[in-house]
Parts: sequence; structure tokens; C-alpha cells
Amino acid sequence: MPHLAIVGATGAVGSLMRRVVLERKLPYQSIKFLASARSAGQTIEFAGKQYKIEALSPEAFRGVELVLSSTPASVSKEWSPIAARAGAYVVDNSSAWRMDPGVPLVVPEVNAHALKSIPKKIIANPNCSTIQMVVALQPLHAIARIKRVVVSTYQASSGKGATGLFDLDAQVAALGQGKTVPAPTAHTEQLAGNVIAHDWKLGDDGYSEEEIKMVKETKKIMGDESILVAPTTVRVPVRTGHSESINLEFHSAISVEQAKAALAKAPGIILMDGYGPGLVPTPLQAEDRDEVFVGRVRKDPTVPFGLQIWVVADNLRKGAATNAVHIAQELIKQGIVK
Repeated sequence: MPHLAIVGATGAVGSLMRRVVLERKLPYQSIKFLASARSAGQTIEFAGKQYKIEALSPEAFRGVELVLSSTPASVSKEWSPIAARAGAYVVDNSSAWRMDPGVPLVVPEVNAHALKSIPKKIIANPNCSTIQMVVALQPLHAIARIKRVVVSTYQASSGKGATGLFDLDAQVAALGQGKTVPAPTAHTEQLAGNVIAHDWKLGDDGYSEEEIKMVKETKKIMGDESILVAPTTVRVPVRTGHSESINLEFHSAISVEQAKAALAKAPGIILMDGYGPGLVPTPLQAEDRDEVFVGRVRKDPTVPFGLQIWVVADNLRKGAATNAVHIAQELIKQGIVK
């Protein structure tokens, strides 16, 4: 069993990682919790014991064999290589390493085989919206091979962390009381009673940073650079749970019945094969769950080989903490980490 460290242990995703480690019974010989100097010295409870948070330092990684890390990309760029040089395999939740050719980008249900080559000893956890999408795409891709993906996201405020939730909650409360809505601190505009562009960091082609992530990460995870991806990412006034409307065009025929059968038996997916209250995936149903929920599987009559699906998942669990812990389990299962 490995000696384990959780970096960014006091953050929103780091805190959830601690919980998921226990829930999924990730084996470890010892465990430590690392964070910024600001949090160092604080005490947290884990598995009935009290642990003192340590500050990030090269010495803190001595003897550590497996790291689960959730920090800003700038922190990860500095510290993940330090942890790797100390001998640990690092599962990194930031955006820092996702497109590095020497770093596998992994969703275990889709490409656990990518863990066979980890030259930098760093494994990247993909973007939350990409994770749930590729889990749903993989079983369909295996049948007919996907040619084109058009995806529109409906992303929860918790994707912006605790400040995103604070924004939404404060605005909803003000609206309900007829008061002046406070200015946003995490989102680009008021989110309560509104739908907003995901962010305004647009490239020369007019696509946002989040949209570009979905394009590049999908190709890398699925191992197929020919897949065309046209995304539109949107923030909606939901606390937890990302939803996605996905239109798919395939290279060959695939029926609705074939698609439903493949989705129903695919790992990590719950197929909701109905239409009506409680029969179509919603963020509330997915909240605090590790599965990806898929529903509204239907033919697209405008192309020869097309389907449309609706996909929902908890962005903090499957979209971050759970996928990271699942990667760690795969590292152990494959004997990469002893």
C-alpha cells in the first residue's frame, strides 16, 4: 500500500477528495495533508483521527509514493514536478499538464490503458465538462466511430468553487427578498435568474478557454484526432451538477436501440430510458453521485448517422475528486503504484 499525500487538502475539491478516498476505500499505508503556508498548522479530522496540515515543501514529499493534487495551475506547475522527482506519482486536477504530450490525460472508463506510459510521473485529471462527456461518448464510439460532436453545456456555479456558490446563493437570497442583487465576485455577470457565457477569455476564433479545453481534451482522451468538436459552454443558476446537450454524427449506422444497450452496460453510466418527471437526468439527481447520467437518447433525422443525448453529472465528484481517486485506484490495480 502506498504512502499517500493530498495536496490542496483544504480546498473545495481537496476536501471532497478526502471524503472520496474513504468512500472508495483507496488503500494507503500512511496519509498526509499538504496546503499553502496560510493553512499550514491547522488541524483536520480524517477517518476518526486528527492530522496537522503541512506546508508545501520538497521535504514534505519525502517517502510519498502517490499524490492527489488539487491546486491552481500555477502552483501545480511548480510543485507537481517536485513531488514526482521525490518519487511520487501525481494525479493532478489542475489544467497545467492536460495537453503535455508526456502526461496522460485519463478518464478510467475511457482510457485507463494510457497509464501504461507516464514518463513524467504526472497524470492529468481532465476538465469537468469533458470528463462526463467522454464517459458517455466512449461506448457509442466503439460501435460506430464518432465523426462530429456538437455540445452545449449548462454548468453549475460550483465550477467556480466556493466563491461561485457564494455568488449564486447571495444573489438568489436578494432576489427572493426584493433587495438589490449584490455584484458578482466569481462570475462575469449576475447568475441568479440568468444564463451567462462561461467566461470571456476568448481566443482569436471567438471560442472561450473552456470550449477549447473540451475540443483538445476530447481528442486526446479518446485517442482520435479526427473527431470534430463544436462546443458552447454556458453557466446556469444551478449549485451543483453540469448538464450537456450533445449532438453526435457517426461514420456508420447506429440505432437508438444499439446506443441504449451500449450505454446501459457501460461502466460508470446510469441510463435513464424514459421521458417525464423523474425519468430524465437532472442535476439534483446527479448531485453527490459518482455516475454519469444519460437520457433522451434519440435519432437526429437531419444527418444519415446521427444521435442526440442528454448527459448530467456531479461536477465536483465525477468531474474532479472521484475521477482523480479512480485514477489512483487504477495506478494501484495496474501495479504502477505498489
